Amino acid sequence: MPENGPSALVATDLVKTYPAGRGAPPVRALDGLNLSVGTAAVFGLLGPNGAGKSTTVKILTTLSRADSGTAIVAGHDVAAAPEQVRRAIGLVSQKSSSDPMATGRENLVLAGRIQGMTRPDARARATELLDRFALGDAADRLAKTYSGGMARKLDVAIGLMHRPRVLFLDEPTTGLDPQARAEMWAEIERLCADEQVSVLLTTHYLEEADRLAERLAIVDRGRVVVEGTPDELKSELRGDTVAIELADATGVPVARERLDRLGLLRDVVADGARLHARADSGARSVPAVLAALDESGVQVASVTLARPSLDEVYLRHVGRSYDATGQGVAA
Repeated sequence: MPENGPSALVATDLVKTYPAGRGAPPVRALDGLNLSVGTAAVFGLLGPNGAGKSTTVKILTTLSRADSGTAIVAGHDVAAAPEQVRRAIGLVSQKSSSDPMATGRENLVLAGRIQGMTRPDARARATELLDRFALGDAADRLAKTYSGGMARKLDVAIGLMHRPRVLFLDEPTTGLDPQARAEMWAEIERLCADEQVSVLLTTHYLEEADRLAERLAIVDRGRVVVEGTPDELKSELRGDTVAIELADATGVPVARERLDRLGLLRDVVADGARLHARADSGARSVPAVLAALDESGVQVASVTLARPSLDEVYLRHVGRSYDATGQGVAA
């Protein structure tokens, strides 16, 4: 159970397989996934492409059915009561849901009417959301004339039209410029308090998860490998992060063997030509590390020190680094 109260969403032992074809065994997209999201909070879901994030969202939003396991969203079983779930949730997918040949206002009113709102209520709610997302001046322009940031705001507004209890945001800021991304972050932060909505956020940006999520889970190979608040997860990594960039990846085996013997660094992981490690005191360890590598004939291009980050958490639990496309970079 989340620390922030009753759950808006609970998934238990979800399993989902897909046929691989040509006599190959089925692909196990979810392998007993468990998840619990608190009320009026942002929960981040991280993981590389193929980890099971999209499959999880599809099952929780009734777009797919699990082979086994249960999922309760806004108090309704997604398998037994899919219609009630759809009435209680909003979904902002990666692909825009707006009609480019309709105005922003028309898109919102239509979304409200589809959800059963009366026309006066839909128009009033549309005006409220247009103002909230700073789209009032563009309300009666065709959606196809909107910038990327404006179009994404409209997508989120469409998902909020019927005042859902749970909102699914699937990579809401992918492709946005830094200013538009920052504006979206600020709006998402206000959603939970103002709308009392629970948000399940999937993202390829670790900075985004660190900024927005009260709790997050890292998914890999269809299972949650670690869960907690960003600060909890980072605090598990004692000391400093040491990143050593070698001039040539062929030097990694020698470097790892020498560092193991030196004994000043722990949790050493190779990531291409880079070595990531932990040190109780990076400032004291680095001079000795550089001297040892130089004696071993290993050329070092650069060394950086940093406090623990979510990327280091990801690397520790998944065994590979995380880039902005959501691909795991093999260690």
